[in-house]
Amino acid sequence: MPDSLRQPSRVEQFTPKIVTVLREGYSPGDLRADAVAGLTVAIVALPLSMAIAIASGVGPERGLYTTIVGGFLVSALGGSRFQIGGPAGAFIVLVSACVAATGIEGLILATMLSGLLLIAAGALRLGTYIRFIPYPVTVGFTAGIAVIILASQMRDLFGLTLPGPEPAAILPKVTALWAARGTVTPAALGLALATMAVIVGLKRLRPHWPGLLIAVVLASAVAALAGLPVQTIGTRFGELPRLPPAPALPALDAGAMLAALPWAVSFTLLGAIESLLSAVVADGMTGRQHRSNAELMAQGVANIGSALFGGFCVTGTIARTATNVRAGSRGPVSGMLHALFVLAFMLVAAPLAGFIPLAALAGVLAIVAWNMAEKEEFWSLIRASRGDAIVLLATFLLVVFRDLTEGIVVGFALGGLIFIQRMSGAAGVEHAGEDPPYDPSEQQPGMVIYRLHGAWFFGAAAMLGSVLDRIADRPRVIVLDFSDVPMVDSSGARALELLAHKTARKGGALFLTATSALVRQDLAAQGLAEPLVRFLPDIAAAKAEAGAPKV
Repeated sequence: MPDSLRQPSRVEQFTPKIVTVLREGYSPGDLRADAVAGLTVAIVALPLSMAIAIASGVGPERGLYTTIVGGFLVSALGGSRFQIGGPAGAFIVLVSACVAATGIEGLILATMLSGLLLIAAGALRLGTYIRFIPYPVTVGFTAGIAVIILASQMRDLFGLTLPGPEPAAILPKVTALWAARGTVTPAALGLALATMAVIVGLKRLRPHWPGLLIAVVLASAVAALAGLPVQTIGTRFGELPRLPPAPALPALDAGAMLAALPWAVSFTLLGAIESLLSAVVADGMTGRQHRSNAELMAQGVANIGSALFGGFCVTGTIARTATNVRAGSRGPVSGMLHALFVLAFMLVAAPLAGFIPLAALAGVLAIVAWNMAEKEEFWSLIRASRGDAIVLLATFLLVVFRDLTEGIVVGFALGGLIFIQRMSGAAGVEHAGEDPPYDPSEQQPGMVIYRLHGAWFFGAAAMLGSVLDRIADRPRVIVLDFSDVPMVDSSGARALELLAHKTARKGGALFLTATSALVRQDLAAQGLAEPLVRFLPDIAAAKAEAGAPKV
């Protein structure tokens, strides 16, 4: 049976997908296909890794370390066949803020602690629940990240010179950039616009060509040959190393760990959501099914490995994962090879990276921000309903103007409240005489039949408890039809228990009909069992039990 149709066992939940792929049989043809896909993804990842690292406030080499070590481990140990791990644009704001607050050593320590938290989340099987993020939250979060990424690239995009450090918060940042508008470098702006034009043009005319890499190479050649007065990787960061450093632990003293822990929690939350969203995208493109808990554990190991080699946060990357699928990947080997191809670039061509203009990388990230904004989905949700619009806008505005984690948490809470309100509105109690096949003329005096609709949970119980209370005032026999009730939680069961006790005190009886096995189990857990209530298969049986004529 395909893994898209079969639920994984307890052991399989933590089994890396590469084990499954090798068990199924891995041929030389599969290896060739994965090599082509891995090379394709590496070509995309190479400029992006350096651009994201620079935008995050660290050197470009750390983006390459993250791709090489983290990307290899995500694919080797992950629960998705096609996931590509590495530095992600969604982390730019968090990473840059962490560096500003704790320094590079603090960032590395926070990345390592985040890895431990991700492993714990996977071991506790929290991956299943992290996926239940409301769609308006993911769209608002992604759009907010896109705005922040674009704002972070304005300085290099226009070649601006600021009198001091660039502010991290968006409003002070915009104010500082506007104040420096007189320092625009025309060559930098022209190079950035040309880079963006080449990327967009190639995507339309030659969609299978590596547009990002071609645009960056052309911009580098033009800047070097024409001697343009623009900043490059070499002028700002110096020459890139040819190899990652030897693994080393960051400082593990209590003070440093306490300072890094809040950042580690933010990295964990964002990384878990981003990686599982990416895995879901890959599932949708291939018909496969990822193992969310194995994926979280792999992300944790990858973050620890990245930190040991001087890298930073690793997560699943949606664009690179989608590229991997489109390039014909057969399994995790393509992701492992993509990391090795990036390592080969460092070994052979690291000095050439010094010629890359920062304006060109800013143009690359501007395109990335535009593509990830999900504009159509944003406006569609704004128009869909008031509840979705509130969740979307709250998440978006908090992400842009406050904090990423705060935006996710508040958006999720609002989404949950709106869901409760909608589910409560769908629940109801209906007199059976208003709806065939129940004939009110056949009901005895002192006997009433009601149908319950929808999920009977705390939201519905709070709204409809008074209705149940009034029902128990007079009748001798109360019949509640549960044929349209899919579930009952403890609050709903408690409301029914109070109804049963009140009915019994008045000398009456409570009959529950057509209860499913799950509903009956939930009611029994709350103490609703015979003889306090009677469970009967249908309304006819309830009428017979009460002495009424059968239908």
